[in-house]
Amino acid sequence: MVVISDIIVQGVQMLLVLLLAPLLTGYVRKIKARLVRRQGASVFQPYRDLLRLLRKEVVLADNASWLFRVTPYITFAAIWVAAALVPTFATGLLFNWTADLIAIVALLGSARFFLALAGMDVGTSFGGIGSSREVMIAALAEPAMLLIVFCLALVAGSTQLSTVSHFLASSYVGLRVSLGMALVALFMVAIAENARIPVDNPATHLELTMVHEAMILEYSGRHLAMIELGAFLKLLLYVSLIACVFLPWQIALYGSGALSYTIGAGAYIAKLALAGFLLALFETATAKMRVFRVPQFLGAALMLGLLGTLLLFVSRSF
Repeated sequence: MVVISDIIVQGVQMLLVLLLAPLLTGYVRKIKARLVRRQGASVFQPYRDLLRLLRKEVVLADNASWLFRVTPYITFAAIWVAAALVPTFATGLLFNWTADLIAIVALLGSARFFLALAGMDVGTSFGGIGSSREVMIAALAEPAMLLIVFCLALVAGSTQLSTVSHFLASSYVGLRVSLGMALVALFMVAIAENARIPVDNPATHLELTMVHEAMILEYSGRHLAMIELGAFLKLLLYVSLIACVFLPWQIALYGSGALSYTIGAGAYIAKLALAGFLLALFETATAKMRVFRVPQFLGAALMLGLLGTLLLFVSRSF
């Protein structure tokens, strides 16, 4: 009976992230529209777009290989698993023992790898440009992310997310400069990984500036729906990661009961709403940078992660 209840709670978390991911994207788009005094589409528009794509027929290029066909499902599965491993409303769930920060980075890296290969598979110029730019961004974003992981591991003594969340929620931590640097670096990496402004503009299809959109121009139908849903899940994943690590309050403990789980879910939705509003405000007030300035942007995140890690090493040596 205990195992069945654990499976149910874990399944609820997996369904929660899957259902909330399009809503978060629609909410951010709605806030951005209202900030520039436009009506904007409904917050439920991403759901309608996904259903419309699922009903459409898949159009494939003549020279598309099996890799091009299976990549949407591989990327969606990898990102969904990574998003479901991040504690949202409760910690210590059935699969939370696998919620290791390094494993999450590896899952996201594998999804990016297959998507970059699929962008080059058909042989179009835009796909090759998008894949090369994506790999350029990944070459700096992944080391920065690993340095953030090392910084958090030095503070909490573990890379397991439930342990990190419990430790940072305790009174033993306090205010630390290294954690502030890690937070800013994680925000910069999240902006780059999700192709948001100022790194990329998800609302444009201008050929010379596209990164993520250029890789998926040849996709249609259910394949495109899987990729779009994976992109929604990735945004939710990074917001959940920031909330779990740096805003770990009101996260229910394992076995604390339905009431605590409900309060934790309500707090999680409130954190998503706050993060979505701040993201929309940041994107509205920021201009997109040139593609060749992105390495400088991510280099700053890399340096912040490195300085945070070095500060912890120095403080431990004295």
